[in-house]
Amino acid sequence: MRVLVAGATGVLGRAVVPLLDAVGQEVTALSRTGDPRGVLRGTGARVVAVDALDRTAMRAAVLEAAPEAVVHLMTAIPAEIRPRRMAREFAVTNRLRSEGTQHLLDAAAEAGVRRVVAEGLAYAYDPDGPGPAGEEPFWADPPRPFRPALTALEELEQRTRAAGGTVLRFGHLYGPGSVYAPDGSTVAAVRGGRMPVVGSGGSVFSFTHADDAASAIVATLDRPAAPEVLNIVDDDPAPVREWLPELARLLGAPTPKTVPAAVATVAVGSWGRTFMTRLRGADNTRARLHLDWRPRYGSWRDGFAAEITGRRPSAA
Repeated sequence: MRVLVAGATGVLGRAVVPLLDAVGQEVTALSRTGDPRGVLRGTGARVVAVDALDRTAMRAAVLEAAPEAVVHLMTAIPAEIRPRRMAREFAVTNRLRSEGTQHLLDAAAEAGVRRVVAEGLAYAYDPDGPGPAGEEPFWADPPRPFRPALTALEELEQRTRAAGGTVLRFGHLYGPGSVYAPDGSTVAAVRGGRMPVVGSGGSVFSFTHADDAASAIVATLDRPAAPEVLNIVDDDPAPVREWLPELARLLGAPTPKTVPAAVATVAVGSWGRTFMTRLRGADNTRARLHLDWRPRYGSWRDGFAAEITGRRPSAA
């Protein structure tokens, strides 16, 4: 099958392109700047530089590739996330999720594509709901700084579903190229003792290793029909007060301090405080059922240890 991957050099792209290549798919990899760092070197993918916000350029690239399936992973998330600057630093990503999605899907429809998989988000649920969230509607009244991002995500989902595609809502991504990688910004902050537990540390994170995200994408493409929205997360939702000290321990870093939520608000704003205190985890039951998918890293504990030590578990 000819598969076009848009956003092919990001955290997810660099995991899914080699996997698609390994299972015998013919891959065209789109990226705004091509592949200057060589993260796709060694794969059989044809790399094409294209600006997704340029409708004409996107149309030409898609029609030339003539794909049978499209995987939409386009973002421009900065290497270091600064919550106080979220509106500015996520502006391009928001446009990619709205305008870029429309450009890609319009071109895909013209090319006769019938299979579409897009990257969504599994931590935008109502934090006051009971237990880990299923594939329910997004948070109705999030903090103001997060609203543009949520609106863009909703547009991405609506357009993908209208095209008959599937949105895979991934959790907090970790793996090579992510903020949780050994050279990532979050790991650097933990090593330097600059990432505290805020308040009670009650924000619940559902993590997703990039390799598990990639395997879910391939599983979705293998299904003739899949549900419109699926959570792709591990089996072990955990509050910040649990996973952050464990990450520090693995790194040999200082035990994270605890700071009051009011103090954190001054430093990171309302969204930064919410991110560290109120997020809700997600449930992967439907993905297990409909995709026959299982995360290789059932718990972030195993995944974090593998990333820090470099030791990977054997295949099941």
